[in-house]
Amino acid sequence: MQTIEQSTYHVNAFWDADAAVWVATSDNVPGLATESETIEALSHKLRVLIPELLRLNHVISEDYVGTVVFQLPF
Repeated sequence: MQTIEQSTYHVNAFWDADAAVWVATSDNVPGLATESETIEALSHKLRVLIPELLRLNHVISEDYVGTVVFQLPF
């Protein structure tokens, strides 16, 4: 089981008025681009997506069992 020093991943989020959704991207999380209708739904979605993307991009190992912390700009 791998443990790593905990990092905080910074996520950019903005309201897209034309699409009526919150959009999230990140320079720290390769491949992150997602949207949700509410900021709460976006936060919940990011709790699942960020660790998955970090594993897929080999930022954390497949067997990592720790908390992945992210920060929205609010």
